[in-house]
Amino acid sequence: MAQTVAATKMAAAHLWCHEPTAPLPVGVTHYQFFSPSMNVEVGYCLYLPPGYAQDSTTRYPVVYWLHGGGGNELTGITALAPVADQAIRVGELPPMIIVFINGGPTWHYDEPATGQLGETAFIAELIPLIDRSYRTIADRNHRAIEGMSMGGRATTRGIFKHPELFCSAAPLATGIGNEQKAVDAGQHLDNNVFHLAKKYAANPVPPVRLLLVIGTKDFNYPSNLAYMKFLKELKLPFEQIILEGVTHSNPEYYAQLKATTLKFHAESFRLAGAR
Repeated sequence: MAQTVAATKMAAAHLWCHEPTAPLPVGVTHYQFFSPSMNVEVGYCLYLPPGYAQDSTTRYPVVYWLHGGGGNELTGITALAPVADQAIRVGELPPMIIVFINGGPTWHYDEPATGQLGETAFIAELIPLIDRSYRTIADRNHRAIEGMSMGGRATTRGIFKHPELFCSAAPLATGIGNEQKAVDAGQHLDNNVFHLAKKYAANPVPPVRLLLVIGTKDFNYPSNLAYMKFLKELKLPFEQIILEGVTHSNPEYYAQLKATTLKFHAESFRLAGAR
């Protein structure tokens, strides 16, 4: 009962669309779409690479970025978008589109009891909208997912639950401990990073690439090391980056990473397309 009351209060306080109150980074625009599943307008931020407007024929791969707890579609853009834009402009990174989503207050899950359907809004509504509205390469070989903390949980779930949609995933500072707490409380027993990894490991098709990133001063550090061990026991391949001295902070992560995760996705796109 206490958990239900808390979830209801959190849902009532959540805004699905946040108009920017400060200038957005170069290449980033805020938009919104109507979600039929929730009957609300949902915001998202879109980064388009240099040259997108001038060349009307080129299509681009897409990276979806998922925010952490208490965040929204504006979270993460100032840490990642300038890094991406600079790397693309100097030729270190192939051009790509980045979409910053609003995943709701309930950890990017669907919570029908409170009317919060973040997973449905993302998977069933936003992705098709992006592919209809922008010049994407609309297949799983050119679509990736990345996220921080709560968004890292959803990124990990997403790659194992929907390998037909994404070829690449980079979860940062993943809240594995909170995911375990939800499982221990009997929540999302068939929709968590443990169950979905086991299910995928039983038939790992199509192949996906996974990059786990964690800071040594991040409070999620021990649980991320434990999850890496869990994946090894499942014989699921992954890459890892350990950031020395980094705490639970978007700016700190990307200050060290720069465009590393985006380069990982670019390589994933190349390898997936070559199969």
